[in-house]
Amino acid sequence: MTRNQLLSLAALMLMLHPTTRATDYQGWSLESPRGEIRPQFSTDAHGSLIITHDRREGLDGWFQKSFPVKGGDFYRFQARRQISGVALPRQSCLVRVSWQDEAGKMVHIDAPPEHTDPKLPIPSAEPEYPTDGAIDAQGWTTVGGIYKSPSKAARAIVELHLQWAPGGRVEWRGPEFAQTTPPTERKVRLAAVHHKPAGKSPRENCEEFAPLIAEAAKQRADLVVLGETVPSANVKAKPEEVAETIPGPATKYFGSLAKEHRLHIVLSLYERDAHLIYNTAVLLGPDGALIGKYRKVSLPPGEAAKGIAPGKDFPVFDTAFGKVGMMVCYDGFFPEVARELANRGAEVIAWPVWGCNPLLAEARACENHVYLVSSTFMNSDAGWMISAVFDRGGKPIAQSGKWGTVAVAEVTLNQPYVGPYNLGDFRSMVPRHRPPVPGELAASAAKR
Repeated sequence: MTRNQLLSLAALMLMLHPTTRATDYQGWSLESPRGEIRPQFSTDAHGSLIITHDRREGLDGWFQKSFPVKGGDFYRFQARRQISGVALPRQSCLVRVSWQDEAGKMVHIDAPPEHTDPKLPIPSAEPEYPTDGAIDAQGWTTVGGIYKSPSKAARAIVELHLQWAPGGRVEWRGPEFAQTTPPTERKVRLAAVHHKPAGKSPRENCEEFAPLIAEAAKQRADLVVLGETVPSANVKAKPEEVAETIPGPATKYFGSLAKEHRLHIVLSLYERDAHLIYNTAVLLGPDGALIGKYRKVSLPPGEAAKGIAPGKDFPVFDTAFGKVGMMVCYDGFFPEVARELANRGAEVIAWPVWGCNPLLAEARACENHVYLVSSTFMNSDAGWMISAVFDRGGKPIAQSGKWGTVAVAEVTLNQPYVGPYNLGDFRSMVPRHRPPVPGELAASAAKR
């Protein structure tokens, strides 16, 4: 008998003879869309729930358990996960939590979603997708999240998956789903400055922003975003003549303003590093210190012709209010930069931008479900880029319409976004559902 015939026979045996009763798994049932793609289920002395795939493509199975819930309460899921032979863990080794009523049917969300015609039916509460934490020294990842149950929910259905992983194995240990206290809301006030400096000198350019930062502080801003290449904007000099080190004069000056007003500041400037010059965005903290920098990756022909070097990385920085990523001007014309920042956990993207299509600002915010703060040197009535705070659906919720003004919006970072027709908390779904990009499978294998 050939290998393929043996595999087919094994699949048939699984269809006809389920491997183990659900009662052997502490109340977890063994599920698969259909018998011919059913994987192997097992347990061990530690009580781990184990799923193993043979070498066939497309196998899919999960452990499933129902937990009673009270509508409107908060619940915490957590489990530890260890894998082997899985090419794309973010997609293959997921947890899904679905909400049902007493009859086992999907329930509706509690309020009409944002950006939706109120005449449309209220959509269903879509499943939750707990997120992956870091991998510890023993190869375990903690997967978890806190969720508010819809008011009509009577139970939560938790699924521990292994899908599409030929030769792969996942071990789920200690899964817990229990009532918890509501998380503290992480509110933050985001500010976009609309000002184009006169260009008398790099120092004077910087000084022109001082009263605007003070105004943002008066409006209790936590993060203030300024424009692109602030020190050299409209200064008649070549980039190599005005480029400076980081830390340097500009970061020292704006760091003093950040410390004075106890807020975060983002701006871009030309950075010199040995013989190279970059267009670099910097993030300064409320203590005045440099939190981090991002070097513009996407260079327009004009900057490339001037000998500006492109950056190579997409850092995301922890702040007191959440995770911040940065991009600069031409980066916004391409989806890759914002997507990679979102992939790395950015909740807010600060965007110093000379000019861009505002539809692309909306797209970058919407497709990644992040808040985006832009500061431009374009006139607000030019029909081009605007200085604004964009919400996670891509809508500008605060805009600076006149020169020398500041737009401030307060947002809640840990409140799930619910959009039109409600696809669910799309931000948590992106890692689970987005397709692999070129080289990702090889990079994932190298990490293991």
